This record gives sequence, C-alpha cells and structure tokens, in this order.
Amino acid sequence: MFNKIRPSHLIRGEKSEQQACHYLLNQGLQLIERNFCCKYGEIDLIMRDQQTLAIVEVRFRKSNKYGGALESVTRKKQSRIIAATQYYLLTHKMNCPIRFDVIALSNDTDINWIKNAFQS
Repeated sequence: MFNKIRPSHLIRGEKSEQQACHYLLNQGLQLIERNFCCKYGEIDLIMRDQQTLAIVEVRFRKSNKYGGALESVTRKKQSRIIAATQYYLLTHKMNCPIRFDVIALSNDTDINWIKNAFQS
C-alpha cells in the first residue's frame, strides 16, 4: 500500500481554514459546516452570526507580490460560491439573511476579516 503524500498547498489550505475558523469562533460566530462541496463549487466555512448565515471564503497568500489574498477572490470565484450557496440553501431548506465574507490570511499572523466582501 502506498502512502499518499499530500501536496503542501493543500496542507497550507487546511491550516488556513482552521485558523480562520478558530478566529471566527472567538468572534462569537457558530460553525455550521466546513468544506461544503457540490457540483457548483465549494464553501470553505458556513457559520451563523446571530440571525445571519455567513458564507466564508478563506484565502492565504505568503506575500502580496502577485496580489493579495483578497484580490484572489475573482468574479468567477464569487459566482461559484454564490451558486454553491444557493444550492446549500435549497437542499437545507434554509430561509435566513446571508452574507458573503472573506478571511484573508498572510504571513501566518495577519488576519483580515472582510464582512460583506461581495453580494449575490
């Protein structure tokens, strides 16, 4: 049996998502689901912020040399997140306010939480 060696970017991504989740939990949000996947895309974190469902995209960049973490959430990426969210809401029969947040991480220490980073 072969040992699968996971690529470092996947390990870094999981670490970033865990760091973001911990940060948001400390801010009073409640975790509903991590890494929701469907045919339309993936949602990194689904959290509840009081009565609002926060759909959170987590982005990490070692440096801002080629654009920061926030700039990496392109229109195409936003469209996939919105489509996955619509599917999630339909399949979970949820009807509540939602917002799309981005957690931008850099240098393992800097966390930038942008509430309402984009609209559906």
